[in-house]
Amino acid sequence: MPPRLTAPILFVHGLGGFTQLPRRNAPKREYFPGIRAYLEAAGNHILMPRVSPTAGIATRAAELKGYLARKIGTQPVHIIGHSLGGLDARYMISRLGMESQVLSLTTIGTPHRGSPFADWAVARLARLFRPLFRLIGLPDEGIFDLTTDACRRFNEDTPDVPGVRYYSVAGHCESPWLPTPWYLPSRIVARAEGINDGVVSVRSAIWGEHTDYWFGDHLNLVNWPNRRLRRAGEWHDRAAEYGQLLARLEPDTHQM
Repeated sequence: MPPRLTAPILFVHGLGGFTQLPRRNAPKREYFPGIRAYLEAAGNHILMPRVSPTAGIATRAAELKGYLARKIGTQPVHIIGHSLGGLDARYMISRLGMESQVLSLTTIGTPHRGSPFADWAVARLARLFRPLFRLIGLPDEGIFDLTTDACRRFNEDTPDVPGVRYYSVAGHCESPWLPTPWYLPSRIVARAEGINDGVVSVRSAIWGEHTDYWFGDHLNLVNWPNRRLRRAGEWHDRAAEYGQLLARLEPDTHQM
C-alpha cells in the first residue's frame, strides 16, 4: 500500500498527451494507466489536468498554473511530470511564482538537457510538420522546446528553487525489448548520448537530489505495457513503483 500524502499530487502529461484516450469497443486508456486508482485507493488526492498537447513550455506551464488555481487555490501540491511535463512544471515553479505552493517535483523520463532526436526531427522534418500543424490549428513550439539548444537555454533561465524538492526517474531500454516505433529515435539518441529509453537518454533525464533508474521504454515509465517484455514474462505493473516515489516524501504523509 502506498503512503497517503496530505497534499494533492498533480500528474502532468508529456508532448501529445491526454488524460484519457477513447478507443473503439474498449475502455478509455489513461495517460498514466492504473496509477490514479492505485494511489487513490490509499486516500491520495490525484489531479490529472489536460494541457495543450503540442504548445510550448511557457504556454503549458501557464495552463497548469491556471488549473491549480481553479482546483485547489493556494493549497500545497506535489507534482509528477512525464517527459515535457517535467519541464512545464519546472517553468511554472521557477518563473510563474509557484515556488511557495509546490512541495516537490518528480520528473519521469524528462529531457532536461533536450533530446538529440528532437534535434534530428526539427532539422529534417520541420518543413513538413509546420505547415500541417498550421493547417489543423495546432501549435508546434513544444517540439522545438525539446531540442538540446533550447533546453540548454531553458536551464540557464529556469534554475531550481530552494525549498522545492526535485527528484527524477530515468529509463533505459535496449534492443530486443524496444517496440518498433522507438528503433530510430533510440539509435539517434544512443549515438549522441548513450543509453536511453527510446527517446530520452539517462544523462538527460537525471535531475535533482536523487534519480531512480527504471527498465523500460519511454511509455513504459508511465505504465504503458511493453508487449515484447510481456511476451517474455518480464513486464510488471509500475503502480507500486509510483507508491515508492511517494514514500520518499514521508514528511508529508498521514499516519496510516
